[in-house]
Amino acid sequence: MENMIYRSLHDPVWWLMAAFLAINLLSGCSVDQVHSTAHHSTVTLESGDLETYGVAFITPSTVTGQEEDKQTLAFIFAEVINQESPDIKVVPLAQTLSAINKAGLADNYKAMYIDYGDTGIFRREILEKVGKATGVRYLAQLQLSDFSQESRGRFSAFGVRLLQTKEANIRVFLQIWDSVDGSIAWEGTEEVTYAWESGSAEPVTFRVIVEETAQNLISLLP
Repeated sequence: MENMIYRSLHDPVWWLMAAFLAINLLSGCSVDQVHSTAHHSTVTLESGDLETYGVAFITPSTVTGQEEDKQTLAFIFAEVINQESPDIKVVPLAQTLSAINKAGLADNYKAMYIDYGDTGIFRREILEKVGKATGVRYLAQLQLSDFSQESRGRFSAFGVRLLQTKEANIRVFLQIWDSVDGSIAWEGTEEVTYAWESGSAEPVTFRVIVEETAQNLISLLP
């Protein structure tokens, strides 16, 4: 055993590897790998419509177990639209909910979502009321279909894990509804896998991967 350690310490390749790992560990350097797949369909939404009429986020839907992430998802998407397309009037989810409550539409809004769970359709008459309450024509609804995180060791020496691969996967579906006639004006889906190789203990956060997803989907809007 002592001879093995002695040979390793006098091996220049070993020292090069040790130096490389030390630099990564001390600097917190990481290598990001992002893989995304996006599909979208433009139905009636035309270039300039969102800038002219505005868009409001309504309550996202999600798979069981991710309910606590719904509001964060909508909040980040609204932020990204403001950053990427500042000419678009965006009503964040919190303002939408406040406007709905002030207008006395809470029960109608709840009933609309119950129907949506059964049919996948938002009732036109309620969409119209929500649009008027928020002062915009278009309503954006997000669906968080999947979100997962994991961490696994990639390189270790002398029993110590030096490099880890932090990975997160998300799948999001976005629909933009026209509150005037109750139709779907645009829809798109995005799946992103975000891998981060680093000696740092920091994970791939929900915000990081949602921002990546939002930028990709929003870039597809007309």
